[in-house]
Amino acid sequence: MVKFADEALIEVSSGAGGNGCVAFRREKYVPRGGPSGGDGGKGGDVVFTVRRNVRTLAHLRYNHSFKAENGQDGSGSAKYGKKGADVVIPLPPGSVIRDAETGELIHDFSGETIQDNSGFVFLKGGNGGWGNIHFKSAVNQAPRKALPGQSSQTVRLKVELQIMADIGLVGFPNAGKSSLLDRFTNARPKIAAYPFTTKIPNLGVLTVGNDTDSRDIIIADIPGLIEGASQGAGLGMRFLKHISRTAALAFLIDLSEDNYLDAFDILIGELKAYSPDLTQKKRLLVGTKTDLPQTQERLAELAVKYPKEKVQGISVFSGEGIKELAEDFLHLADSFEREHE
Repeated sequence: MVKFADEALIEVSSGAGGNGCVAFRREKYVPRGGPSGGDGGKGGDVVFTVRRNVRTLAHLRYNHSFKAENGQDGSGSAKYGKKGADVVIPLPPGSVIRDAETGELIHDFSGETIQDNSGFVFLKGGNGGWGNIHFKSAVNQAPRKALPGQSSQTVRLKVELQIMADIGLVGFPNAGKSSLLDRFTNARPKIAAYPFTTKIPNLGVLTVGNDTDSRDIIIADIPGLIEGASQGAGLGMRFLKHISRTAALAFLIDLSEDNYLDAFDILIGELKAYSPDLTQKKRLLVGTKTDLPQTQERLAELAVKYPKEKVQGISVFSGEGIKELAEDFLHLADSFEREHE
């Protein structure tokens, strides 16, 4: 089974510059020609670029060493060495790179729009050394001096992926998150009636509106949390960090389970234990499986217990509340964007 890769340690190296050349013109009718040693070529750069079709960091785990090409040495007849090829490292949207030793943030790719084929130059290749044509003077007509190319640089990095979405679906395992994502979007997550079906975060696009006036909302199905997730229990701890990149949260509560009245308190407690900032995000409570017996009464009890929260009931099976929930998601996403303009 291929595991979701959201962290990777890599080593990157720029290319060294080529050495300058010591050479002299040696032509039939120029027996004592002047210097003709060319410069060395520049070393290749280390470049990170965002690719929309890259979803995880698995490619960095299997190949964790990246080195740009060295510049070629200069040669006679004032020929410059060829520039070394860059090494281009593709990353998925939402990636950040840090210094592996200190943890210092080097670059966050989520805060800017990066089109395909553009990139962030992290390490520049070494400059090529000068050939002896640069050292000719009235005093020294035949210099035998050239400069070496600049050396390469090597840095160890930690690359992290943090899912970016408008709405993050939060809930216990089997609360209906994957089913809702499947109903709403073009994503096709694995769905089954047992806990921890979702092993990786899934992203889907919900289109709200009509052909002339529509809006795409990115929804993330975060693998189910359990009590104690913030201390490492279950799968939740590994994916709590992805919630930090969402604009708003939808807490899905299974109304058919016995713990329906306590579920929100437990979930919000786990988020608070991981990062208090998560509890300040815009949110709504979604009671799921309202097509089952007694769930309508339980939905009403949920609304009474949390009068300050927006509570919406849905059934993916019957379609009840789905349209209204889509409008709620649109309102949350628009509200976040207005506040951050």
